[in-house]
Amino acid sequence: MSGSAQKSYRIFTPVRDFLNSSYSTGIILISCTVLSLVLSNIGATRGYLDFWHYSLPHTVAGLNLPENPLSWVNDVFMTFFFFLVGLEIKRELQVGELASLKRSLLPVLAALGGMVCPAVIFAIFNVNTPYQHGWGIPMATDIAFSLGVLSLLGKRVPVQLKIFLMALAIIDDLGAVITIAIFYTKTLNFMYFGIAGLAFVTVLGFNAIKVKSPYLYLIPAAVLWYGLFKSGVHPTIAGVVMAFSMHLTKLEKVEHLHKIPVNYIIMPLFALANTAIILPSDFSGAFTSTISYGIILGLVIGKPIGIFSFSYFATKLGIASLPSKSTYKQLLGMGMLGGIGFTMSIFTSTLSYGEDGLQIISKIAIVAASFISGVIGYMYVARFRPGHVEEKSTDAATAGYEDAVAIA
Repeated sequence: MSGSAQKSYRIFTPVRDFLNSSYSTGIILISCTVLSLVLSNIGATRGYLDFWHYSLPHTVAGLNLPENPLSWVNDVFMTFFFFLVGLEIKRELQVGELASLKRSLLPVLAALGGMVCPAVIFAIFNVNTPYQHGWGIPMATDIAFSLGVLSLLGKRVPVQLKIFLMALAIIDDLGAVITIAIFYTKTLNFMYFGIAGLAFVTVLGFNAIKVKSPYLYLIPAAVLWYGLFKSGVHPTIAGVVMAFSMHLTKLEKVEHLHKIPVNYIIMPLFALANTAIILPSDFSGAFTSTISYGIILGLVIGKPIGIFSFSYFATKLGIASLPSKSTYKQLLGMGMLGGIGFTMSIFTSTLSYGEDGLQIISKIAIVAASFISGVIGYMYVARFRPGHVEEKSTDAATAGYEDAVAIA
């Protein structure tokens, strides 16, 4: 290897190692959020805000498309994010923590508790108000952020508990997808919904005859997305539908191919676009709204209470079992980290409220709650002594944990 080649290798090796680390996505998302908030609130960069709302030609060949860059990110690019989420869920159902009823029951019940309790807390503060539609905002756990914080704790957390949090976050995302599809569809155009249904049937037909080429799925996938987009159902659901419906023989390879564009292009774009907000000069208004109370208390308190209580009673009743080499105190720590609800919570807030002011309040509360949950969760779990080095497991989920976190 020549001297210049060796120098280039030394320069790019740290970059490659960072991108392959389990916490890189979380760090990049945090950086994009801070950058976006700074650019949005500096007078000299006013064009940054205008860019995301710049009107684009949205009628092409008779087709109506998203009308500005913000809509393209939320309606088009995030479809690929949901496709990756669908692949993760599919993998866990096939070979991971959700492959059997016994193994899946604890994270399923924990995720259920982690969705119900925050929603109830939000409803307590906002029922019978114009803001009550935002009850789904604090239900989500951000996979990238929660696993990123967890990875910083090293051997203080048993591998089995890390898998538990990953499975919980994945099930949580599935719950959020279902919630969006059912409760955040305001109007339904049955003609376009029927077109989406025909595209879905076509994909199932391809799957039945074992069509393996992903390129043949592109046309029905595009029709499915457009049908949902015009029907009133949020079109990103098409990503999950395609992930579950396509005939994928090399699931891990497909996941890996989507990892880089989703984690390092689409999710940073999502963070930049959706945190491009002007912060109020008086923050007291943002944090004294019942919306903020519901979101912050829902994520910071509701998440750990729901995750821990549902898990505790499930194990005590013998319905499920605690992850091996884990304690209830550590399980409570996982519940605290479950309060990091960045991506899906912000996404749901854009669907809950059409008014910019309410979205700003929601996003500020989400960022604050996610930061608090991450710090509290990290400090709490960091108190535990590092466990002994785990023996190499033959279990597919345990053995593939590092790869799974990298994909997630």
